[in-house]
Amino acid sequence: MTYCIAIKLDAGLVFLSDSRTNAGLDQINSFRKMMIYEKTDDRFMTLLSAGNLSISQSVRELLQTMSIRDDTSDKVLTIWNAESMFDAARVLGAAVRHIYERDGVALKRAGVDFNVSMLFGGQIRGESMRLFQVYSAGNFIESTCETPYFQIGESKYGKPVLDRVLIPGLPLDEAAKCALVSMDSTLKSNLSVGLPLDLAVYAADSFNCDKVVCIDEGNPYFNMLRSNWGERLRAVFDSIEDPQWFGGNSSVPLVMDKPSPIKKITSPKEKLM
Repeated sequence: MTYCIAIKLDAGLVFLSDSRTNAGLDQINSFRKMMIYEKTDDRFMTLLSAGNLSISQSVRELLQTMSIRDDTSDKVLTIWNAESMFDAARVLGAAVRHIYERDGVALKRAGVDFNVSMLFGGQIRGESMRLFQVYSAGNFIESTCETPYFQIGESKYGKPVLDRVLIPGLPLDEAAKCALVSMDSTLKSNLSVGLPLDLAVYAADSFNCDKVVCIDEGNPYFNMLRSNWGERLRAVFDSIEDPQWFGGNSSVPLVMDKPSPIKKITSPKEKLM
């Protein structure tokens, strides 16, 4: 399995992915889920993938040369000449559908679902940054101010901190820290997600990305973050008052007159309702 996060803020974009694809007692495989496409001073795009590895690798390989014909201008579009991230996302969607048309029947015959999901974001000169989530059918949705991030893979463990921290005006370094905390929560709770991690941070209107790093077990910053987050989370937990059940000296009692607590069943003859 895997876990990938993409965040779109006023200041830029943050992308983070793990590299675990198969985890068992005697087999652990790692493949990178992030691809960066960059034409300096013209466009920057990043692709994160989850799902069936053979499908996602095929889509990534095809995307570099995939083209579609625009319905309105009759122009042949690729990710390298598209004038908008929306058109680049259309090319990615077409690549997903092409792989489905090529391999879908054979996969189904073998009992394998066509399962792939992708996050695709970046900026093309002439427009603002955009971020998309692409599904197995090649269709996609775009992030909004109300939804500044997307997740794919094992998303539930790392979601709470993203919901509590991320706002459009958050600085990029704080967003990167938030993404790493989200990843740490996932690593802590799910063995199917694992190091190393790939992190890319893109500043708006720069059209190139020099903040790209691979984080392994020996990374000092990530080890510090994991240790501090765990310790301070425990310290905050310990600082919260315990619940008071039967009166006691508390300004925040747990037990109130209303609503009434659930009724106990004390004999076989009592009705549930």
